[in-house]
Amino acid sequence: MGLNNLSYLNLGVKNVYDNLPVTELVEHALKNNEGCLSKTGALVVHTGKYTGRSPKDRFIVKQKSIEDKINWGSVNLPISEEIFNNLYEKVLNYLKEKDAYVFDGFVGAEEKYRISVKTVCEYASQALFSNQLFRRYEEDGKRDTDIPDFTVISAPGFKADGEKDGINSEAFILVNFDRKIVLIGGTQYSGEIKKSMFSVMNFLLPLKGVFPMHCSANVGEKEDVAIFFGLSGTGKTTLSTDPNRKLIGDDEHGWWDNGVFNFEGGCYAKTINLDKEKEKDIYEAIRFGALLENVILDDKKSPDYDDRSLTENTRAAYPLYHIDNIQKGGKGGNPDTVIFLTADAFGVLPPVSKLSKEAAMYHFMSGYTSKLAGTERGIKEPQATFSACFGEPFMLMNPAVYAKLLGEKIDKHKVDVYLINTGWCGGSYGVGSRMKLPYTRAMVTAAIEGKLKSAKWEEHPIFKVMMPKECPGVPSEMLNPINLWEDKEAYHNKAIELAKKFKENFKKFKEVSEDIANAGPVIE
Repeated sequence: MGLNNLSYLNLGVKNVYDNLPVTELVEHALKNNEGCLSKTGALVVHTGKYTGRSPKDRFIVKQKSIEDKINWGSVNLPISEEIFNNLYEKVLNYLKEKDAYVFDGFVGAEEKYRISVKTVCEYASQALFSNQLFRRYEEDGKRDTDIPDFTVISAPGFKADGEKDGINSEAFILVNFDRKIVLIGGTQYSGEIKKSMFSVMNFLLPLKGVFPMHCSANVGEKEDVAIFFGLSGTGKTTLSTDPNRKLIGDDEHGWWDNGVFNFEGGCYAKTINLDKEKEKDIYEAIRFGALLENVILDDKKSPDYDDRSLTENTRAAYPLYHIDNIQKGGKGGNPDTVIFLTADAFGVLPPVSKLSKEAAMYHFMSGYTSKLAGTERGIKEPQATFSACFGEPFMLMNPAVYAKLLGEKIDKHKVDVYLINTGWCGGSYGVGSRMKLPYTRAMVTAAIEGKLKSAKWEEHPIFKVMMPKECPGVPSEMLNPINLWEDKEAYHNKAIELAKKFKENFKKFKEVSEDIANAGPVIE
């Protein structure tokens, strides 16, 4: 089979542009009026109505091979094979008179666990995104086969007919494990391409004993590895891109017996309020070959990263090699430090706290944070939310499956686990202020470098996490959050309010050991 032969998909198109280099993909995108170049050389596109993920439009095809393994519910929505097949035929018919841009790569830096992926895109800009975000064969070896393990077909210009087509809207992201196809239509937001394949990996890897993680990872001079869990906007990309440590990856990893490995070949960073001085590596990575989504350019074609007129969820996609300080090969050893990042909109969690194994599993399953504006449709301001495993939209199995893998890793490798609040202090959202980045970086550095191991600790009276009394580079009075609230009673009431939300949320986890359930907050 020729590399550009799409017959295994029963797909016929006008022209196939097969694995074009970056320069030609940019040329095609400009010729097709998909976007324009910024002053820095990045391709800038606007994604229209959909500027973030659309979780209510993501469906898993319900099939005998997987139905007893999927955690079905409001996150993992089932759909019939009949509905999938109908939409598949409609998309194939739509693409007949279109050009197709094809990219072949793979997901997973560890060869033992990687899966090959082909993306077939209506838009050259989305093929460019695929080229930058998935791993590339020219960097990591020859392709395994002409027919990949999974194929992603993206046709943003095709609009479904909502309920008549058996789905919720004009947009859809359909994952079919038997046919090994992800079908995307109606949305040009490129994040759906990478997140659908992340979901696939999150299903396949636990079956092989590998822990898949929605996290960033980096490695120090002593080969010490740190991983950062957190939802979009909590600081994974910013905090893991550290000039003193090599970046393994910024979003998706697997943890097997020999260490961690990056799923991706690039970064998909939020750019709202991007600061050249504070986030120098990210800022300088946005050059020719990078893709900017929904960023506004000024009169001189310079990106205005403070302009949120289209969305808060402005994004930059760029290859890892655009950053100098990276871990080539995308692998590292077993982590010494695990950090949970949460943007606490209530402003009551400590800026940094240490977790026991049981507390780590509790907070991992809880996945408390705030949905930040723009990361999903309809989110206008931060909202307190719980997202199991700090990535529930992408976790297809029961959260207990992933928590068990985490607990086993903590035990086996004697890992220190910290919870860091990158959200609000001195009051809840609208009253308090967002945690200052230099302080957060100082806490992260202290945790990773082991400077908190000798700290004196005090237990939070409600959340039962351990708060250090001192942390290098951070004013001591900040470390206990109540100190920053003028009204101490208001702090206590707000903390109780959040604690109740934790306990109510955790009720949904039925088969959890008592020691894990008891590691959460206590309401007297």
